[in-house]
Amino acid sequence: MGSECRAKRVLSNVKPMDKRHSYHMTPEEFRAAGNAAVEWVARYLEDVESYPVLSQVEPGDIRSSLPAHPPKTGEPFEAMLHDLDEIIMPGITHWQSPNFFGYFNANSSAPSILGELISAGLGSQGMLWATSPAATELETHVMDWLVELLGLPDLFLSTGSGGGVIQDTASSSTLVAILAARERATGFTTNDTGDLGHLTAYTSGHAHSSVEKAIRIAGIGAANLRLVDVDEEYAMQPEHLERLILEDIAAGKTPAVVVATIGTTSSTAIDPVRRVGEIARRHGVWFHVDAALAGSAAVLPEMRWLNDGAELADSYIVNPHKWLFTNMDFSALFVADRAPLIKTLSILPEYLRNQATDSGAVIDYRDWQIGLGRRFRALKLWFVLRHYGVEGLQHHVGEHLRLARLLTGWVQDNPDFELAAPVTVNLVCFRHVGGDEVNQRIVDTVNASGKAFFTHTKLDGRLTLRMAIGQTYTEERHVRRAWDLIVDAAL
Repeated sequence: MGSECRAKRVLSNVKPMDKRHSYHMTPEEFRAAGNAAVEWVARYLEDVESYPVLSQVEPGDIRSSLPAHPPKTGEPFEAMLHDLDEIIMPGITHWQSPNFFGYFNANSSAPSILGELISAGLGSQGMLWATSPAATELETHVMDWLVELLGLPDLFLSTGSGGGVIQDTASSSTLVAILAARERATGFTTNDTGDLGHLTAYTSGHAHSSVEKAIRIAGIGAANLRLVDVDEEYAMQPEHLERLILEDIAAGKTPAVVVATIGTTSSTAIDPVRRVGEIARRHGVWFHVDAALAGSAAVLPEMRWLNDGAELADSYIVNPHKWLFTNMDFSALFVADRAPLIKTLSILPEYLRNQATDSGAVIDYRDWQIGLGRRFRALKLWFVLRHYGVEGLQHHVGEHLRLARLLTGWVQDNPDFELAAPVTVNLVCFRHVGGDEVNQRIVDTVNASGKAFFTHTKLDGRLTLRMAIGQTYTEERHVRRAWDLIVDAAL
């Protein structure tokens, strides 16, 4: 009776709704606004090359241009587009510019944008097969398509014991893989007892920072992450890996996971996946392969060497939102055996029980990720694959590789510059021979011009320029102009 009274008291404070009209967009208003929005995006893609690549605003400029309080009454969509142009656009760094060469590409495409639009319109919550069967089954199917497209081992297909799942980013993909590795190493007891034992993990010092973050979140601890030495090409040294594993076993620790990288962030170094995988398997350690960027290059048959040894992996990631023209966010995680992943992440409260789940005949992707809710991400990759086809994807990725080789030749032909690392895919690392001060000036000068944007790293303690060539609309003339700007900035 007490709870009923409390409910009545709460409901009595709710004011009745204004019955005069609805505040929703009508279908006619939505069509008009939607047409205007699509036209805005189309115009943006047409004009993106003309914008300064790097945003020119100062900290706080955008917020100071926004009203202090939310609007009391609704505003027309035209006003929103006006403020988008006047307030938001100056604060955008244009990742879709063909003059963007920084970090790694995060390319998009028209079919992907349209897929995202329809996904948002449907508003599906695909946590269970039962909550949107099409969302689940399309995801399973396009992930199997990716296995074929990239020439990955059949053990990652959903038709066997493995399968693929879409995560938001490689950070999440790596985290769930490491959680599964942790549970397998402790006999699936950590989730219940919280006792991690004495687990250790292994990766190279050139692996992505998400590996250490995942190790921290998983409770293994950064102090138990062993950084394996690299060779002169910045790839992991298998001999050192095995020595570290044997030392930890002798010290009473339990090696839980080894992470190899196909295309490290600083230089796209390729770890010797087969040799590392053989060591991991010999010692019963979960083997995770991070191919977030470079894995997409395997769409070309001549680049399939990148995945040599991938059949030894327990888990493998590649990000279509980096180099397969599928807009953020879309990271593909594959596992050779889905059982450890599901056993690690599955919780089934009564309110999620349903006949399909109980039958065991369906996949519930909520058991393959950290969160419960999931967007219908598969739709945009489906649109991309159907628009480009294998032939179209091979053409454009192959062109990016050609442009990277072209830039490599220009660097080698200029006596003032030198290559800083082998060019394995679409990233060219180089430096001016004049030293760090000159290289820093080059980065700052070119980026401040707004005509191109690239980033730097440090290799062997020396500041190194890095240009990633993989933006959807980049052509040879854009690479040529960026190189000319770099050469001029060095004078």
